[in-house]
Amino acid sequence: MNEDIYANYSKGDKSSLIPLLQDTQDKFGYLPETELNDISDFLNIPLSSIYGVATFYNQFRLTPLGKNVIRVCRGTACHVKNSVNILQALETELKIKAGETTRDKFFTIETVACIGACSIAPVISVNDEYYGRLTVKEIPKIINKYKREMKKELSNEIESVGA
Repeated sequence: MNEDIYANYSKGDKSSLIPLLQDTQDKFGYLPETELNDISDFLNIPLSSIYGVATFYNQFRLTPLGKNVIRVCRGTACHVKNSVNILQALETELKIKAGETTRDKFFTIETVACIGACSIAPVISVNDEYYGRLTVKEIPKIINKYKREMKKELSNEIESVGA
């Protein structure tokens, strides 16, 4: 149990469930099963009820995100400009579906209702970087950019461990 998270809450106070889930996700990036068990014990709420809340709200994740989160806009402007083709190209390139993370934990694909960049539709964001007026042909180049960055980071980590 992470005492630092629970310090702000009273044991057994069921009204603390959502804030406690939010704090837990803020710390871990998702809601690990072990933490959900701890929350269940702390608040005296059945684990099945906690899963019910965690799966009802879109803000909660039960699996960790990849290092690079790709958000595909599915808003009206992007839809009209065939963002579905962009999504399919990403799924094909990464061999995962929207809502999934690659096995190496490098990429997660998410769909969002609107990114707020309608003037450059279709648009995706990768982490905090936006790519607009996309075509399917550009997807491999964008993915390869992030793969190169990941390889470079891994190489630097290996070098620093060996030093």
